[in-house]
This record gives sequence, structure tokens and C-alpha cells, in this order.
Amino acid sequence: MTRAGPISAYLKLCHWLDRAALAYCVAAALFLTGATLAIVILRYGFGTGSIQFQNAADYAFASLLVFAIPVTLARGGHVRVEVISERLSPRYIRIADILAVLIFLIPVFGLMIHAFWPDLSYSWSIREGAVETGGLGGVYIVKTALPLASALMILQGLAMILKPAEKRKDVQEIL
Repeated sequence: MTRAGPISAYLKLCHWLDRAALAYCVAAALFLTGATLAIVILRYGFGTGSIQFQNAADYAFASLLVFAIPVTLARGGHVRVEVISERLSPRYIRIADILAVLIFLIPVFGLMIHAFWPDLSYSWSIREGAVETGGLGGVYIVKTALPLASALMILQGLAMILKPAEKRKDVQEIL
């Protein structure tokens, strides 16, 4: 198998994971919008509420927030800190992206996975539920979103490096 074969397969996998994360973000955003509307109508229209429904909206918000980060990175929507980067050559931008992924993104998100793993393991072992009485269970599932999204960030960062320059949206905008 040629070198392009494994890289192409990896990029296809990352593309599929990105599409799955995007679909999840859309579903979570729609659920969050509907749940918030329903909570407001129940509270102010009928004088009632549901802790479980509020917990479900909180879970949707938390997972949407976390999974939106790798989705944004895959689309080149990350924020560039450099003020002068728009005046620099695409080659400089490419080198800066590679260095940023290797020096910052991979170590930071790898550390997040490593640091959060004991808490996640404990949470799964006790099947952690909501703190509120009568709240929705499954906090351990929501807590899984952080290391999963961190792994997706690492995968998308590597895909960003491996993509040819002509296929990268942020480079196309500069050219």
C-alpha cells in the first residue's frame, strides 16, 4: 500500500467523524432549543417544571459546547491569534499551523484526556447521576464527552496537517 493510501484512509475517517460530530451538534442544538422553549412555557405558562427536563437541556448544552470545538477546527474556523497573519504567505501559515498542532493542540488535549481519565473512570464505576433529587441520571455519559471531544481535536488537528494545501479551506481563503 502506498503512503497516500493510509493518509487518504485517515482523512476519510476524520471526515466521517467530523460529519458524525456535526450531526450530533445539530441534534443537540435543536433539542436544546426545543427543551428551553418547553421549560419556559411550562414554568411561566403552567406554573410547573421538571428537574429531569432541565437536566436534559443542561446535558445537551454541555455536549454541544464540547463537540462544537472539533467541528469548528475541522472547518478551519479556529481563531488565529496573530494580528498580522492575514498579510503573511500561505507557506508561513502552513508552518505555523503545523507547529501549533504539534506543540500546543496535541499536548494540551492529550493532557486533558490524561487528567480527566481517573474522574471519568470513577464516574462510570458508580454510574454517577444528577446531584439534584429527582434529577436525570447519566452524568457519567455526559462526562465522557470531554475526553471524546479531546480525542477528536487531536485527530482533526493531525488531519489538518495531513491535508494537502489546496484542500484546506483556511488556506484557500488566504490565496
